[in-house]
Amino acid sequence: MTGARVGSALTDEQQAVRDLVAEFAAEEVRPTAAEADETETFPEDVWDELAELGLTGLTVPEEYGGFGADETTYAVVNEALAHGSLAVATALSVHCLATSCIAEFGTDEQREAWLPEMAETGRPVGMFCLSEPHAGSNPAEMSTTATYDPETDEYALNGEKQWITNGNRGGVAIVFAKVDDPDREPDDDAITQFLVPADTDGFEVGKKEEKLGLRASDTTGISFDGCRVPAENRLTEPGKGLSAAFRTLTEGRIGIAAQAVGVAQAALDEAKSYATEREQFDRPIADIQTIRHKLAEMATDVSAARLLVREACRQAEAGEDYRVAASKAKYRASEAAMSVTNEAVQIHGGYGYTTEFDVERLYRDAKITEIYEGTTEIQKTIIARGVFGE
Repeated sequence: MTGARVGSALTDEQQAVRDLVAEFAAEEVRPTAAEADETETFPEDVWDELAELGLTGLTVPEEYGGFGADETTYAVVNEALAHGSLAVATALSVHCLATSCIAEFGTDEQREAWLPEMAETGRPVGMFCLSEPHAGSNPAEMSTTATYDPETDEYALNGEKQWITNGNRGGVAIVFAKVDDPDREPDDDAITQFLVPADTDGFEVGKKEEKLGLRASDTTGISFDGCRVPAENRLTEPGKGLSAAFRTLTEGRIGIAAQAVGVAQAALDEAKSYATEREQFDRPIADIQTIRHKLAEMATDVSAARLLVREACRQAEAGEDYRVAASKAKYRASEAAMSVTNEAVQIHGGYGYTTEFDVERLYRDAKITEIYEGTTEIQKTIIARGVFGE
């Protein structure tokens, strides 16, 4: 993207993108969020509108019909969408993880076959299959295997993945598995990633999870039972998959951090509006010092988290090692999302505990930002390694 930027300021183009997405989120996304949450149904019409805006190709290179967004643009889009609905922002970010994997690790043929349509129409919707029931924070312990058949030049995938966003609605999955070498036991050195269409025989979508928050987001398990994938669908060499996963997750953490900022900002906006309108003791509660102090703390937390996100973006765009910066942003922004939404509910009093006001949903949604794309504990571990130069 073009245009000079100083510090955390946005370029004119980045500002224009943010304004466009913020307007779309306010007019088209936010009005559907409560009903989508209540019915646990993803708003497909909103997804189609995202595609019309070019956002389903956000991380797709321009030569394949995408937006080719830099990290800052990716972050501001995620923040603006999450302000309207975290479920919609999460669905898009996972789709972008899939297109990023194809763009970065795929062959020219794979890029040509998948990226233009995924960018233009948002279909097939992308999935990212890394976590397993017994291998969440430590993907090296995954048990999903890929056994090569030289006679057919195919791999047979067997195993189970969990917490898959876009599980029911997805059309193509990035699947991580250990290549089963008959001469040795599968280990983390054999992990690779495959591009697997959802209509492949042996690709089975499990039950939809019933969740505390993010209820409109489609989350399922996926199992593989002799799921045969052509060798040409392999994205990385055996042994290169785990490092590719960590690299992709580091990029994704910036997006999740930005989403957490969007949720926190939405809660702050709701609390400010309510405090201005709600009267107690013959005056708006916004005039009560305790409430004003709460809002001051909330605003400061949101701004601090946003600055950490922008710093992680700056390091990424400068070609620096931004792993620690991404973890700092994700850790602090998710903490801010939880504390700010909690205070927003408190400011609303009893009404904040009802579904009549959005802060109840924002509070429930905020929790997931401390868990997915690496838990808070994982982020602290990465940050501590940075402190000690490990």
